[in-house]
Amino acid sequence: MHTTDIVVVGGGPAGVAAAKAAVANGASVTLIDSAPLLGGQYGRQSIDSAYVGIPGAQHLANTVVWAIEPGKRLHLRSGPLDAPGRAAAVLDAKILILATGAYDRAIPFPGWDLPGVYTAGAAQALAKSQRLAVGKRVLVAGTGPFLLPVAESLVDVGSQVLGVLEANSPTRWLRGAFAGRSKLPELTRYAAMLAKNRIPYRPMRTIIAAHGTERVTSATTAKLDRDWNIVPGSEQRVEVDAVCVGFGFVPQLDLAVAAGCRVRDGFVEVDHAQQTSVTGVFAAGEITGIGGADLAAAEGEIAGTVAAGGQVHSRRSVHKGRTFARALAKAHPVRPGWRTWLTPDTIICRCESVGYGALRRAVEQRQPADLRTLKLVSRVGLGRCQGRMCGRAVAELTGIPEAVRRPIAAPVRLGELAEEDPA
Repeated sequence: MHTTDIVVVGGGPAGVAAAKAAVANGASVTLIDSAPLLGGQYGRQSIDSAYVGIPGAQHLANTVVWAIEPGKRLHLRSGPLDAPGRAAAVLDAKILILATGAYDRAIPFPGWDLPGVYTAGAAQALAKSQRLAVGKRVLVAGTGPFLLPVAESLVDVGSQVLGVLEANSPTRWLRGAFAGRSKLPELTRYAAMLAKNRIPYRPMRTIIAAHGTERVTSATTAKLDRDWNIVPGSEQRVEVDAVCVGFGFVPQLDLAVAAGCRVRDGFVEVDHAQQTSVTGVFAAGEITGIGGADLAAAEGEIAGTVAAGGQVHSRRSVHKGRTFARALAKAHPVRPGWRTWLTPDTIICRCESVGYGALRRAVEQRQPADLRTLKLVSRVGLGRCQGRMCGRAVAELTGIPEAVRRPIAAPVRLGELAEEDPA
């Protein structure tokens, strides 16, 4: 058992900024991150790059917090993910800062479960951290500005990006971009990258199906209307060996909910100092609202400063970042028409291989009133990811709200659960 002043969970822009600010204000800080290197998805480094830590902070790399008990007691497992023999530890935090980030939102479509279909974040992670290309001929599709750095990362490792397909309209894209004028140089750079590599940028178009037997070999794209319904006759088949899709992000709320933090509109509720509804627990970054690395870092700095007893002199960066985030959210919504792309045998829950037809029959025949009952009658969300990949889609398809309260926040082995907690 070990006690420390401030524990920061998450090593992305928010967590790193929080740890630095807390150390600068004289606090004893432990920074926990599941990755081997700091930076998160935004600042992902090559696995052979030199690592420089945060002076004055203890960094627990390759470490997951799999449960939180009342009183800010954290249960940890350290070691390579899903490997046997991970070391156990229990850590009591006087103050806790949660900066657990977000993961790609995927929406199901026929063939999305084929090998060679990646989330945009996974493709970028392989490219940036391991210099691996997911394929030679790759299509990038979805919605949001994140598609652009993903395309750039793929080009950097030698992939031929056949196109960037943005499901929403260019006017919304531009409105979102101009709301954050500091982002215009970045947008200009990506536009130059697309032009240099002759990568077409196709608005109001997306991938509606992937095809193949052992892996993806082609994809069908289609023009969409404003609500993402397919425009008849616009379908085109493209030969590919990989597909990267991303439809925004979903906040990782498991630990925040386990700690008792209030959630509103799908995000952790915080005040002007990044304090949650639970005394001594702060939150920063994407779990408080999807807004990108700059906003996450600004929130993290405030959280770390206040948690360590320091004074915050300006919140301008946060206000500016949240204005930009609101504009992007309006520019890149996920429209309901995606449901019309599905066929009865389209897999919805990949862990349990539950198809759309089977899900509909379970709802129509059993009429489940809540998520627990839905899981029991259909098996959606009962697999390894516990609905993290399919939960949002299932909620939209069935009208049954998605749940985020999971006592176990990360996969652990039964043998690990059976072990006695370390003293």
